[in-house]
Amino acid sequence: MSRTLDSRQRVHFIGVGGIGMSALAIILAKRSHSVSGSDSRENTTVQQLRDQGVRVFSKQTAETIQTLVDEDKTSPIVVISTAIPETNPELKKARSIGLDIWHRSDLLAALMELQPSIAVAGSHGKTTTSTLTTTLLHAAGEDPTAIIGGIVPCLGSNGHFGEGRLLIAEADESDGSLVKFQPSLGVITNLELDHTDHYKGLDDLIATLQRFGKGCDRLLANADDPILREHFQANAWWSVKRRDDVDFAAIPHQLDGDRCLATFYEHGKALGEFTLPMPGLHNLSNATAALAACRLEGIPFETLQRGLTVLQTPGRRFDHRGTWNGRHIVDDYAHHPSEVKATLEMAKLMVKSGRSPLPSAPQRVVAVFQPHRYSRTSEFLQEFAKALVNCDVLLLAPIYSAGESPLEGVSSHALAHQIRQLKPDLPVKVADALDELVEQVKSESLADDLVLAMGAGDVNSLWQRLVRSEQSNLATTVVAV
Repeated sequence: MSRTLDSRQRVHFIGVGGIGMSALAIILAKRSHSVSGSDSRENTTVQQLRDQGVRVFSKQTAETIQTLVDEDKTSPIVVISTAIPETNPELKKARSIGLDIWHRSDLLAALMELQPSIAVAGSHGKTTTSTLTTTLLHAAGEDPTAIIGGIVPCLGSNGHFGEGRLLIAEADESDGSLVKFQPSLGVITNLELDHTDHYKGLDDLIATLQRFGKGCDRLLANADDPILREHFQANAWWSVKRRDDVDFAAIPHQLDGDRCLATFYEHGKALGEFTLPMPGLHNLSNATAALAACRLEGIPFETLQRGLTVLQTPGRRFDHRGTWNGRHIVDDYAHHPSEVKATLEMAKLMVKSGRSPLPSAPQRVVAVFQPHRYSRTSEFLQEFAKALVNCDVLLLAPIYSAGESPLEGVSSHALAHQIRQLKPDLPVKVADALDELVEQVKSESLADDLVLAMGAGDVNSLWQRLVRSEQSNLATTVVAV
């Protein structure tokens, strides 16, 4: 049973600058709620929140909570995410004085109660699929409300308060809290073991997603995923591999390094051809899910066809950050073996086909990978090794702990050893710090290379570090002269 949101109460977010928290804060501010939050980071997201009227405290202290209590006639609701520890001074203070503590999933569930909603879940592709669904609806003039775990290019934000009928949300499975959601339409992209810090095993994850599916008025699922086919009863299925025995299909007839050409089918009948302006079979599957969701909401295919031409992936999904000394630097959120495999296959397709969304087609792929969490690296060491061999040069960053304690024998050096066993002739280097990684990129890459930085940690700072390093070298040279 979801909680009821009182518009007269202030809502305060601890860690408001987070990708999931900031979207919710933006929506509430647009709904004329009194919204505040705390975050020590000063970035574009925090500035955007301030521009929307959100009061942001730069420190997380007990005094912040006391200030809010003293100022308001009604006690504020305090919103936290799973990332906020019980030792957080704001959370401790809020609990000690009996404030109402909501998990961010409680708030999202409450917003879903207010209007028809589409919630996108799954191990991989949910941010992209929810972004593409939002973009198609936006292009169709539907103006949906959106709460996404990434920046939606057509909106320039991860949170958007729309005037339309629908709310589109990404349903994160990492902590199991998505079982609280009861959307009008649920979408499951695929299912594969991940987040082993929370789930005991695959059966535990399946059971959690089954609870989510039963809470949806209608469920749309990927027929190409064997786990979903075996364990789920969906109202509708989509595929990019077959058009028979599924409700929706997009069958590709050409896959290039910058696009997919396909025919869309509904109940076995061809509705028309389309060009998806992004490469990779996984992106075609995500787009097919978005098309299917929009069709289930009654949007004409002809209208969606026009929207397909403007589709873009969200931020940090094969995100071209710039060209440095002739190298194309791309940032990608891939941090699970399947995601790494799909991303590298897409990059190699650009080399092979000579077609690319980059300024020029790359000649080689220099993969830069930062393992995320010791638990995930330990669980999938062999799988990561198999996925990472599909490149021309491999550079490994230190493991990004995400707050976890180190595990004995689990390191980027251990991963490198497994990779060398599989492909001895692949150049592999391991950095012990990000600054060292920057120097390795300089020495190991060439002009016309695609330098692909993958991971969910701070490896996305590679582009800025390269630029800063170059500026520093230039300044040193000028002084020396």
